Amino acid sequence: MQQHNLIQGSPEWHAYRAQHDNASDAPAMLGLSIYKTRTELMTERKTGLTPDVNSTTQKLFDDGHKFEALSRPLAEKIIGEELSPVTGSLGRYSASFDGLTLMEDVAFEHKTLNDDLRAAFADIQTRADEYRDNSGDLLPLMYQVQMEQQLLVSGAEKCLFMATKWNGEELVDEEHTWYLPNLELRQKIIDGWAQFAIDLADYVPVEIAEKPKAAVIMALPSLAIQIKGEVTHSNLIEFKEAATVFIANIKTELVTDEDFSNAEEMVKFCKAAEENIEITKASAIAQTTSIDELMRTLDFIKKQLSTKRLALKSLVDTQKLSIKTNAVSKAKSDWNAYLIEAEKETHPIRLNVQQPDFVGATTGLKTIKSLHSKIGDAIANGKIVIDAAARDIRAKQAWLKENADGFQFLFADIQTIVHKQMDDLQVLAKSRIADHKAQKAAELEADRVRIQAEEEEKARAKVALEASENARIEQAKLDAFAQEQAHKDDIAEAGNSVNTTQQLTPVVETTARAIPTQIKPAEVINQPIYFSGPHPSVNEIVCALAVAFHAEEMLVHKWLLEADFTQFKIAA
Repeated sequence: MQQHNLIQGSPEWHAYRAQHDNASDAPAMLGLSIYKTRTELMTERKTGLTPDVNSTTQKLFDDGHKFEALSRPLAEKIIGEELSPVTGSLGRYSASFDGLTLMEDVAFEHKTLNDDLRAAFADIQTRADEYRDNSGDLLPLMYQVQMEQQLLVSGAEKCLFMATKWNGEELVDEEHTWYLPNLELRQKIIDGWAQFAIDLADYVPVEIAEKPKAAVIMALPSLAIQIKGEVTHSNLIEFKEAATVFIANIKTELVTDEDFSNAEEMVKFCKAAEENIEITKASAIAQTTSIDELMRTLDFIKKQLSTKRLALKSLVDTQKLSIKTNAVSKAKSDWNAYLIEAEKETHPIRLNVQQPDFVGATTGLKTIKSLHSKIGDAIANGKIVIDAAARDIRAKQAWLKENADGFQFLFADIQTIVHKQMDDLQVLAKSRIADHKAQKAAELEADRVRIQAEEEEKARAKVALEASENARIEQAKLDAFAQEQAHKDDIAEAGNSVNTTQQLTPVVETTARAIPTQIKPAEVINQPIYFSGPHPSVNEIVCALAVAFHAEEMLVHKWLLEADFTQFKIAA
């Protein structure tokens, strides 16, 4: 906090306040002050002009400063430290402290004890003892706002709020409690000043005078009638002419507060004039039994007054309702337009904000000035709420973009969950993402295990197939060898039966199908082939070729018949 050496009320002090957002103005800025409206504060800040202080108000100010000085020693005893009046600022935020400790950790705020504060302290007394001393949250909100900005500017931990009543320099009554920081209210103040600056930039002061007193109504001539058997004296003709002109000149176009005030007074005047005519009629009737012209004239004037009065009263009520309705309608339209613009920045998220109660804000108001002031306060506070909600949504959207990018499909209910507190939203988002990742990891692991099992099963099947094929090949070789051995035995036995002394010559196997198809011709040719006689017979040659080429004996025989042996040359 930066301290400023300023004398309250000096030109330098006023110039400083005009450039800062002051704690004492914060209640008015939020439309909470009972002393100044938000519109009045905007007019002061825009024009630099402040209302003149009359002698009564000045005496209240002087008494306030006097009682503050008398109360400071009481506060120092409670706090246990000395207090000094200080004016300080934090950027554009400013505060004037009735007292601040040297370390700027405790502030002091004094007010004159009034009925509102007595009621607040009566509520404080109903609290449990352990909470009673820290009950600043039960004070009127306008005081809480002022102290909250003081804590914002100074960084103090708490503020002693004291209200006193003095008779001269004699203490009559004293109440006090501690006010502790309220961060939610602090944010509302910050948002409020931001909105105030936006509104102030486009604000054009409108002079709306206080409700004026009704103009003096031109009195009708006194109606004088004397009757003695007949009308002996009457100014009835002059009265009729004056009343007719008067009634015709009654204004029925109501725009300003002055128009409404005059109209309401005119309604009362007409009512009184009607009653006066009735009294005069009764007096005349008491003097005579029948004066037809007199009665008709008086009835005529009375009826005109009554008609105008009723029409005027209806007009007043209708015009007031119309002005109020138009003001409320425009306020709703302005608020909705502001909401639409804010939601463009948070699209597709809709802001969860409640429209201000503009109708309730205008209830019980009697002047156009107060009507527009309260409507303006309601719109400003409504915009502050919209800005805070939009800022909150944008922060959450930014966090989700950074921390949940690629996982948007997990947040189909974003329109609902985005309105949770930031901490709750973060916990929920992290939990969903973690659960999704765990589920995907489990699915990937299951796929890996399944694929591994399938690959292992394929490998086992391949090994089994290869083993089976190798066994088949080996068995085929064994079978071929056995057949070959059997064939040798047959040939040997046949040779022995023809010529037991004849030398056996290798002979070829006669059945080509006995050789496995997997054995290549070269493998067969390289095997020993046995045949009988000095050279193989034609049949043995055919069988040998059939085995070598894996062909049927008939096909080999056909090849031999078709072969051109004239082209065959024997190598030297």
